[in-house]
Amino acid sequence: MSQRTTLTPQMSQYAERFDDRGDIRWMPYLMYFHAAGHRSDVVNTDRLGFRISHGPDGRTASVGCPLPESPVRLLAGSSTAFGIGASTDADTLPSALWSKHAPSLPWLNFGGRSHNSTQELLLFILYRHLLPQVDEIVLFSGFNNLGLSRLPASVRGDSGAFFNCNDFYGQMEELRSRHRKASAGRGLFGGRRKEAAHPVDTDTQVPELAEQIGLASELTLRHLDSWRLVAQGMGAKLTFVLQPLATWVRETPAPQEKLIFEELDQISNFGEVYGDISSMSARETYSKELQAGCERMGVRYLDINPVVADAVGKDDWLFVDRIHFTDEGHDLVAGLLAKELGLS
Repeated sequence: MSQRTTLTPQMSQYAERFDDRGDIRWMPYLMYFHAAGHRSDVVNTDRLGFRISHGPDGRTASVGCPLPESPVRLLAGSSTAFGIGASTDADTLPSALWSKHAPSLPWLNFGGRSHNSTQELLLFILYRHLLPQVDEIVLFSGFNNLGLSRLPASVRGDSGAFFNCNDFYGQMEELRSRHRKASAGRGLFGGRRKEAAHPVDTDTQVPELAEQIGLASELTLRHLDSWRLVAQGMGAKLTFVLQPLATWVRETPAPQEKLIFEELDQISNFGEVYGDISSMSARETYSKELQAGCERMGVRYLDINPVVADAVGKDDWLFVDRIHFTDEGHDLVAGLLAKELGLS
């Protein structure tokens, strides 16, 4: 049996329906979102695909379920906000905030697995109409934009690359090819139609680290400014939190993390896939650019990586992989968020 299966048995249920190897639910506009109405011991979603949050006294809430009349708080972002790695819905960041560390108002889970900043913003815009008054929005994000900035410009486009984009563009090219074959033959004046030439993408070079950071910062801040405008109109406080990455928190992983990371690297080597962006120095440069942008637009900013680093011992097990938390990691980070942001 693998170390990952032994140490984190809940991850098999995420793999079944909630990661790239699972059943991807393709969606208009968003590209993809979680399975709707999913039920298991580990993860449960509502009729729209949002994960259910747990609060004190057995209360639960989600975007697609009946919502409390009181104001709510939102934890938005990608898969870490969604809670990949948690052994139950009650162990995610929104649940830990609502049930323990900042329980004065309900917390809703607005996380989208593998979403970039474009998708995070779209998810909120598409479902904002269902919400009661929103008191606070914590956008817990930042890594996916940086990781996707390594892809060629042809797939990044104007709004950033997204996960599974090669599948999408490959299928679209097959569709175009079928259409071209169907319309082949004589042109308007009887001449034989020439097949259109298709540009060959020669831009396969990974951008230099400085360019990756610049691309990710610009895109993140561009979309954050839209979050700011919407939050301002709703009367909600907005904070951007640069999410933790194992290699941004500490150079030497905990013993359990070391076993899991080594096993995962046999499948896909993290250092080879993400390169220099996983270094401490890259995080520092990225964080400074994000902080400067947040200060310009008046959005509260927190890089929680050094905060987590100061709060843990060398043997404290925080990560089930390099981006997602154990139950203890979720609880620790939720407590630090509440403390650093003054959440009641």
